[in-house]
Amino acid sequence: MTTSAPQSNLAAFPKIVILGATGPTGRYIVAQAVASGYDVTVLVRSPEKAAELKGAKIVVGDARDEKALRQTLKGRDAVISALGTPASPFREVTLLSTATRALVNAMKAEQISRLIAVTGLGAGDSKGHGGFLFDNLIYPLLLRKVYADKNRQEAIIHGSDLDWTIVRPSILNKKQEHKPVRALTDLSDVHGGTISRKDVATFLLDQVTSSTWLNKTPFITW
Repeated sequence: MTTSAPQSNLAAFPKIVILGATGPTGRYIVAQAVASGYDVTVLVRSPEKAAELKGAKIVVGDARDEKALRQTLKGRDAVISALGTPASPFREVTLLSTATRALVNAMKAEQISRLIAVTGLGAGDSKGHGGFLFDNLIYPLLLRKVYADKNRQEAIIHGSDLDWTIVRPSILNKKQEHKPVRALTDLSDVHGGTISRKDVATFLLDQVTSSTWLNKTPFITW
């Protein structure tokens, strides 16, 4: 299945929370959301790193803390989670699943249903579609433990009663130009790919007011 332009079938959600806002993709999401007129709140551990997030309301706290999440979510309509974690060849990774479990609980408590979350190519049934270098070297040597946690994160979202969309981007780059984005659920002919963080941010924001990928897990690439 392929699409290039999600259809807007849901009512607009002007008040959104962005997690992972100080990360390289999160910064693009915040900038585009503010420019589009969204009322944006971000939860960050380090206010210093959030200084450049102009136009967003800054809440200081830990994304694994359900109490902090509930305070951040009050009065909001949707959540975009762009939480990430660095490569960890040796240590177990639990940040993504722990934060997502707390987020799902907080969203239910605050009666917020719409969640858009980013994982990555290699998570779930997209494993083995990253191309020779990624599948045989990068994934097993550097990212195996990270992706084990991404899989736990996806399972938590799948098991929730939320209106979720899980987005799996191909290899991320820093290019600034926009290109047509392909969104796929049939990965039979997928063997890697690349996409800019900027275009990932645009796709994520499109999902806030679209039901095209509701309860689905699209892989996106150029």
